[in-house]
Amino acid sequence: MFEAKKFIENTTEKLKKEVTGKALIAFSGGVDSTVCAALVNKAIGKQLVAVHVDTGYMRKTESENVKKLMEKMNLNYRFVDASKEFYSALKGVEDPEKKRKIIGEKFIRVFEKVAEKEGIEYLVQGTIAPDWIESGGALRDTIKSHHNVGGLPEKMKLKLIEPLRDLYKDEVRKIARVLELPVSERQPFPGPGLAIRIIGEATKERTEIVREACDIVEKEIEFAVEEGLMERPWQYFAVLLPVKSVGVHGDRRAYGNVIAVRAVHSIDAMTCAFSKIPNKVMDKISTRITNTMKDKINRVVYDVTNKPPGTVEWE
Repeated sequence: MFEAKKFIENTTEKLKKEVTGKALIAFSGGVDSTVCAALVNKAIGKQLVAVHVDTGYMRKTESENVKKLMEKMNLNYRFVDASKEFYSALKGVEDPEKKRKIIGEKFIRVFEKVAEKEGIEYLVQGTIAPDWIESGGALRDTIKSHHNVGGLPEKMKLKLIEPLRDLYKDEVRKIARVLELPVSERQPFPGPGLAIRIIGEATKERTEIVREACDIVEKEIEFAVEEGLMERPWQYFAVLLPVKSVGVHGDRRAYGNVIAVRAVHSIDAMTCAFSKIPNKVMDKISTRITNTMKDKINRVVYDVTNKPPGTVEWE
């Protein structure tokens, strides 16, 4: 049985010996990177530099909230707005594997710039077991290349440290609870961000659409949970599809984009079942999305696929 307190003690001691200089942690503000940062911070203190990168593919207010979290944790942090670089790197790219790998390498290059400026030699990542299992390698098939595994460049200047590599999400959450971190129950958000919730080219304009839709899905589901209308899903979000459909606005024909809503129940992300959202809640989600973006979205659908055969994210 996994013992979170024992893992914290053993890992902290191991990190004290393993990390002999300054280290940089890729800090997204999710459960994995926050737990990782807390552990390394306990081991080496201000020798750790937490770097949050705004890729342009973050959710609404995401980066502002991450800044507040880093301050609350008393981390030595840096904030990098690299949104223009990421939009440029993904221009014309539609293949999901290419997207993930471009984003992964772009992250590393941003980290290397910070590291070179500040004399940092170690890169800490919150990689967990499903990340490298699904990314393939050896005898494993590639399901999808996680940006922090399959997206790593072959030549990297920094030495990689991954304290959570053999853990699953439920175990990481247990550590977060023991450390009393405010993100312990937070739903996962993929490293590539909204770029993989846009099927096709992830332009700035299409990103704004899915960002708004994701915000509506999250808020309506969270409100429904608070009202006791449904159980909180493990993950819930919106996906912008690469198709358009005919609709009606008032008494005129409309031709708009399609949003898919995805909500699942899971423990470790290796398998999941779609959430049975009440019709009343789905009605509110659909109405808000189509009313808020009436010139852009005219149809909302719900994904009822389990994993397998699907995956949690669409890309």
